[in-house]
Amino acid sequence: MTTGRIPVGERFRGFRARLAADGVFRPQRSSVRLGHGPKVGAGPADGARPAGAPGSADAGGAADAPVVVPPRDVPPVARRRRGRGGEELRVPEAEFTSYYGRPILKAPVWRWDIAAYLFTGGLAAGSSLLAAGGQLTGRPALRRAGRFTALGAVTASAYFLVNDLGRPARFHHMLRVAKPTSPMSVGTWILTAYGPAAGLAAVAEGARLLPERGVSGLARRLLPPAGQVAGLAAAAVAPALATYTGVLLAGTAVPSWHEAYPELPTIFAGSALASGAGVGLLAAPCAQAGPARRMAVAGAALELWGAHSVETRLGLLSEPYRLGTAGRLLRAGRLLTAVGVVGALAGRRSRVVSALSGTALLAASVATRFGIFHGGVASARDPKYTVLPQRERIRRRESGQV
Repeated sequence: MTTGRIPVGERFRGFRARLAADGVFRPQRSSVRLGHGPKVGAGPADGARPAGAPGSADAGGAADAPVVVPPRDVPPVARRRRGRGGEELRVPEAEFTSYYGRPILKAPVWRWDIAAYLFTGGLAAGSSLLAAGGQLTGRPALRRAGRFTALGAVTASAYFLVNDLGRPARFHHMLRVAKPTSPMSVGTWILTAYGPAAGLAAVAEGARLLPERGVSGLARRLLPPAGQVAGLAAAAVAPALATYTGVLLAGTAVPSWHEAYPELPTIFAGSALASGAGVGLLAAPCAQAGPARRMAVAGAALELWGAHSVETRLGLLSEPYRLGTAGRLLRAGRLLTAVGVVGALAGRRSRVVSALSGTALLAASVATRFGIFHGGVASARDPKYTVLPQRERIRRRESGQV
């Protein structure tokens, strides 16, 4: 060892003394903490150090103080202080990535057809409710429009669902069991109960076109009452059809869907009512569109409240609903919903204004469903929406706030 150079052990003890002077922690002799004797080559045999050397007793006595190791839950600010010379006393902030560049969660493999399925299911439910309203209030144009739209929408829903499953037999296989704790299983049975009822109600609308004699005449007489019962049955199942997809999304591990479990069924219920009202405003004359206007107001209130809540209540997890494609779609949905409601109320005597309002409500429902879909997918792809809320929940549990 070169004469006159300070040993490495002395340098380390001097570094700890500087940390103690900065208030980060108070060092001690390694023999006190670890039970070791003086290191070989660290100085005289009795462990004495030159007077005034860094880390010696003459340097302030800090070397004799016990070590205080900062606990893990010390706020990051306490670790950001720099020592003399500008040394960084902490590791850099962690980047929210995962091993080999893969995300923490596997993003949903669902494509656009599932977002379309969300819309058509809500449209079918809202149309059945519209048809039931027309049936109970004696508005045949409203009833016919609702029944035909419900049949077309549920048929499109079945196509989108089977297209996503890949094979039609998979839908059949899901009917082998009934699992109340599984939203997918419950949804399969809801579709199974709703589809035949909506189909029979729509077929009954064509009974007047059948011949009056023979078997066709018998069907002409039996179909209308059967259609009345089937229409009410479809309307009874419609609320479950409109909302179960919201429960299905909230039951996944996707952060922005899972955290929005109180709002998603409400948003989807409001969107279903608004889309059904849009069908009525488009297809029925102004004199028969009263139930459609009331449905438009109720649906818009639920949809706007739910959309506002998911964009403000969820903290960091609200961000995916405000940014990117999801943010643009949800903003467009709010604007179109407001335009549709205003037009529905102002166009009581104008067939053109009513039709434009109905179109706006249908477009708003499409934008809202696709916006919710894209917001959830975006939250699954970015690791920070998984990591930061988990850390916050752990911090609240440790502090006793939960």
